[in-house]
Amino acid sequence: MNSIYEGTLIKNGQTLPFVVQPLTMEHLPSILEVQDQVVAHLNGRETLQPLTEEEFQYILEGKGMMIGAFSDEHLIAFRALLVPIIDEEHLGIDIGLTESELQKVIYQEISNVLPEYRGNQLQKTLASLIMKELAKHDHGFRYVCCTVAPFNIPSLNDKFSQGMRIAELKEKYGGSLRYIFVLDLGETAEFEWKESLYIPMGDTSAQQSKLAEGWRGIRMEERNGEMYVEYKR
Repeated sequence: MNSIYEGTLIKNGQTLPFVVQPLTMEHLPSILEVQDQVVAHLNGRETLQPLTEEEFQYILEGKGMMIGAFSDEHLIAFRALLVPIIDEEHLGIDIGLTESELQKVIYQEISNVLPEYRGNQLQKTLASLIMKELAKHDHGFRYVCCTVAPFNIPSLNDKFSQGMRIAELKEKYGGSLRYIFVLDLGETAEFEWKESLYIPMGDTSAQQSKLAEGWRGIRMEERNGEMYVEYKR
């Protein structure tokens, strides 16, 4: 299959080439293997909601898009977009979209990089590439949504670097606390914020209160060993 990107990465002090390609059903075993290795290396606060084999199959059979990075013909990272089922768990409902807008939502789903290949900005590269691939299609989507666990710093950095904003903080997936991010593809002008404040990432109630008032989380920073989220409105 034709590659959509070619680049180089560093592993064990060596420079290696890699290519990015669209993924299909034939890659499903490799996708599951990469996810298993990533989950096995997660630490306590860096939590991931893995996808099931059926969920990957749903995406690969046309309800979304997946791309993967290959080095020496082995899958080392992947990223997915998902066209969600419209039900009561839909993220568009969580962020206050109307019923007619829900069909305009696509999810940035799971993103995995094998531990030994981290530090090469593969997650960021795949994020840019998959959004470019989406833009090639007359897709009709306006909102890109996703969830990230508080203190999952790599994933939070990934979302903020794309210009995504925190629009909600609530329990999802049977009681797990998650930030709900949104990117409005229809927003063409630079948004003019009038107010700004910082809230400790661990202060859930304060963040929820500000989000309910229309504030949005736009970035984070570390202060004296504690993570803070900057909120604006």
